[in-house]
Amino acid sequence: MFGVLGHPLVWLVVTVLDIIAIVSILKSGADSGTKLLWIVVVVLLPLLGMILYFLMGPGRRTVV
Repeated sequence: MFGVLGHPLVWLVVTVLDIIAIVSILKSGADSGTKLLWIVVVVLLPLLGMILYFLMGPGRRTVV
């Protein structure tokens, strides 16, 4: 009835992961501007922002 992304349980999980991402951002050693930018991305794009932060956020290892 809801579809996969419309299911309330999926959005509950996404919300919890967004909160974890925001706490991680606030605890990171990045400068304030970078923290603010990542928080805005995570808040405005809940699913995509959280995924991008956990893949590319400050303190993530680069693969080269």
